[in-house]
Amino acid sequence: MDTQHTPSASPASHARLPVALIGGGQIGRMHALRGATHPDVRFCGVADPSPATREWAAAHNLSWFADAASLLDATKPGAALVATPNALHRDAALACIARGVPVLVEKPIADTVEAGLDIVRAAARAGVPVLTGHHRRHNPIAREAQRLVQAGVLGRPVAASALATWLKPEPYFDAAWRREKGGGPVLINLIHDVDLLRFLLGDVVSVQAQASHAVRGFAVEDTAAAVMRFANGALATLLTTDTAAAPWNWDLAAGEAGHYPRQDIDAHHLMGTEGSLTLPRLEVWRYPGARGWHEPLSVSRAVPHTGDPYTEQLRHLRAVAEGREVPRCSGLDGLRTLQATLAVLESAKTGAPVALAPLEV
Repeated sequence: MDTQHTPSASPASHARLPVALIGGGQIGRMHALRGATHPDVRFCGVADPSPATREWAAAHNLSWFADAASLLDATKPGAALVATPNALHRDAALACIARGVPVLVEKPIADTVEAGLDIVRAAARAGVPVLTGHHRRHNPIAREAQRLVQAGVLGRPVAASALATWLKPEPYFDAAWRREKGGGPVLINLIHDVDLLRFLLGDVVSVQAQASHAVRGFAVEDTAAAVMRFANGALATLLTTDTAAAPWNWDLAAGEAGHYPRQDIDAHHLMGTEGSLTLPRLEVWRYPGARGWHEPLSVSRAVPHTGDPYTEQLRHLRAVAEGREVPRCSGLDGLRTLQATLAVLESAKTGAPVALAPLEV
């Protein structure tokens, strides 16, 4: 687990750091929207071969390039952000590392563990920072939860649960890749919950899971359930489905994006020997006196300031690029999250538990 770092203040007077945007799809444009008014960074160009992105770049006064190498060589950025399709993450990240450019790679860091290892190893050899775009780690709610866990509020963590359940509308599946393996709720959505639990509880050592295609009948799963064992001995259950009329998921509960109708609910629960914690409402349950199931529990609620995690992530990218902070989610950390998430799919396919092998960097 990464050590928590208090965000360092940006210099009082400074030019915005030029950042190269590699990938001009939906997520890339979301980052560009925040970069347009960000006090610390500015996007200096976008690399994406599609004509639609070329038109979008022109409309937003961004230099356009057909490939990452051309963008990096022409603009000499201070950092880069990779938001291409997953299978292209490796080559784009390696292009940045080869030029000494610190890079934030959107989640997942790669499409396979082997490709992720290529990125992490190249970065280690070159001494170039690589960050993984698990944005929830930059949410004040998640950071306060980590502080509470590390402060011992739970005592020894023993169990956790995470729900990622909602209904994706039928037009969502008009894109063919969303009906195929790798395009389902495990790798698109549940990976965020895996990373959040890793952020709070540490590394995963084994996974057992099942998946179902029963509702839509696509090649990709529509429902999956997993049990994870953490290195500290805690167990967690994770459930995801994108075919249920249900509100129990981080996106509806945490209020990170205005296009989701926010619900006053919890989607995650952490339980320990001294107390329990809910997310995102940050309710802490403890025994104020005598302990035991016949005794009354008390509940308190922490309410941190709200903040846009994507905006904070861009600030953090600059701080890492300038050596003022270490990555809150490094390339290796993102790779471990990918490994645990892929283990869900592997276990669901084979029906057997999957032990996570140490990653040799």
